[in-house]
Amino acid sequence: MEYYLGMARREPIGAIRFGEAQVVQPPTWRFGGAVRYPIGWFDLTDDGPAMGESFGDETSDDDSLPKPPNLLRTLAAILQAPICSLTGIDNVLEWPAPLLPFQRMGIVTLLERRALLLADEMGLGKTIQAIAAMRILFHRKEISSSLIVCPTSLIVQWRLELLRWAPELSVLAIRGAASERGRLWRLPAHVKLIGYETLRGDVLDRVESPALAQSWGLVVLDEASRIKNGASGVSVACKRLSGERRWALTGTPVENAQSDAASILDFLLRSAGGPAPDFASRFRAHVLRRRRDDVLPELPAKRIHEIALELGPSQRNAYDRAEQEGVTLLNRAGDSVTIVHVLELISRLKQICNFDPESGTSAKIDDIKDRLRALTAEGRRALVFSQFTDNTFGIGRLADALREFRPLVYTGQMTSGQRNSAIENFVRAPEHKALLLSLRAGGQGLNLQAASCVFHLDRWWNPAVEEQAESRSHRFGQTSPVTIYRYVCVNTMEERIDSKLRKKREIFQEFVDDANLDIARSLTQAEIFDLFGLTSRQSK
Repeated sequence: MEYYLGMARREPIGAIRFGEAQVVQPPTWRFGGAVRYPIGWFDLTDDGPAMGESFGDETSDDDSLPKPPNLLRTLAAILQAPICSLTGIDNVLEWPAPLLPFQRMGIVTLLERRALLLADEMGLGKTIQAIAAMRILFHRKEISSSLIVCPTSLIVQWRLELLRWAPELSVLAIRGAASERGRLWRLPAHVKLIGYETLRGDVLDRVESPALAQSWGLVVLDEASRIKNGASGVSVACKRLSGERRWALTGTPVENAQSDAASILDFLLRSAGGPAPDFASRFRAHVLRRRRDDVLPELPAKRIHEIALELGPSQRNAYDRAEQEGVTLLNRAGDSVTIVHVLELISRLKQICNFDPESGTSAKIDDIKDRLRALTAEGRRALVFSQFTDNTFGIGRLADALREFRPLVYTGQMTSGQRNSAIENFVRAPEHKALLLSLRAGGQGLNLQAASCVFHLDRWWNPAVEEQAESRSHRFGQTSPVTIYRYVCVNTMEERIDSKLRKKREIFQEFVDDANLDIARSLTQAEIFDLFGLTSRQSK
């Protein structure tokens, strides 16, 4: 059967047969005397008139025609250019580089889903997939506004990628003083970018929030693990945003426990019709995850070397003295000791494993120097991560110790301009053989394929964070094998922590890669106390 639009003069619209027909290219159409064009004029936020209702001054008196619901949506879907023609080789839209098959699949999935957690492993181009899908939504006039929430340090990266992959979209970063941000919120733009903490302030600290005044066509959370704590201000602010579509991007949806992913899914499901009966079905229904080994078999290998080092005499004496004194103080504290006291001791001992505070000697630095000399002689460059940034135990001390390699520094204490300059200089100037990064500031969102070696000076509690840092180098576009060096000082607290990290890696792989949800929270308070043979007061 041929369906007609409700006009006095009824001509078939390209002989459209719903569910089966070949769609013939239609001519220009007239609706109530107004000229309309085949594609691009539909307002998809409005269902439009049903079959037989008025499109203008002329109406149909023929009630015999069937009246399928949401006619304009159906016509729009039928007449839209196929997704393959937007993302493939013979593109309707131009792209700066070919999109790989798994990326095109990710784009299609994002377009099809109003709520999706894109959890691809780091380095597979989640940002590019999100921008490409967003661009197509704007092209098809399915959205007219979008808000991207990301770590503040990644705003510049997002602007550059948007300029490259969606040059016709206007982009505005919401930053500066509160009064300036108020003005920026009111300015028109296709895409607005804002940091997590800035959004928290603009949502929770204002009586009338400009971020909540608008209903966004699309809200994207980049590095969405930032809202893993569902009770945090950042998490609450993100979940209050009104968005017809909600996407979350993170390669590490689970960092410590199942509840990390639950908070992200809570953000998504606020616009997806409510929760599914149980967490397992919610997770499977709203997540897309691909692994590098599965979709990029041509990506050079990542070789991991876990290096066990003996502390030198002076460093060993300093470590043993600090651990003995610390455990003695904890035991004396009795029932008043807390997890905070134990973590403070752990941090102090990790610092001594980096550098002896008295002599300045370091078994790790000696090893890094020897390896860097050999690696740079082969033309290779390195990233060195540490959780400490000070001049005694962290990045500051490391920069001085490795000065022969002309290292550059990237930490959270630097301004945005300084950080961007450090990245640009490292990428463009090969005489800088090493880039020294604080783990939290430099471990996400950066593309650093210029380096093919990654050193972890000290270990983070969370193996997912370490994996994320390593993926700054081992990612799409890397042409050389990537070598990872993880250090552990034997007969120290580092060695005991390493055994815990191995278990956490197993949990992450079980839960995220296999969607096996029978897990318990890892590294409990009792486990942390047990690092020093202590009994958790909470367990008594």
